[in-house]
Amino acid sequence: MFARRFVSSRLGAQLARRHVLHQLDVWGVRRGSDLSDTVALLVAELAANAVTHGHVPGRQFEVRAVLCASTLAVEVSDARGERRPAPPEAVTAPEPGAESGRGLLLVESLADRWSVAEDRPPGGKTVRVELDLPAASGR
Repeated sequence: MFARRFVSSRLGAQLARRHVLHQLDVWGVRRGSDLSDTVALLVAELAANAVTHGHVPGRQFEVRAVLCASTLAVEVSDARGERRPAPPEAVTAPEPGAESGRGLLLVESLADRWSVAEDRPPGGKTVRVELDLPAASGR
């Protein structure tokens, strides 16, 4: 398992993606593999959402990754519980010409499963994505 907190900023979001990719490399998931690239996109989107929509001054966001035999799970937790994303079954495309609102569509298309967890103490939310690993998984 990998877990780390990051400053709720654009730099923090970039560092989160880099640290998760480094951890995958340590676990034997080669950089540039399909799995590594998919995780990079998912972490980038979820960390950006945590910084943009979940930012509370003075609070950090947390990223966790857990590698099991058949699944890789990534969780991004932020400090703002009242701004919850739509659940997977309610994600819709934004209006044409909208400048935002496509991130969860990306998550929906890349993750095998994803969810928004109940509020976490002392406040905040966690978005969890899971990827099913093929037998070889690029490791």
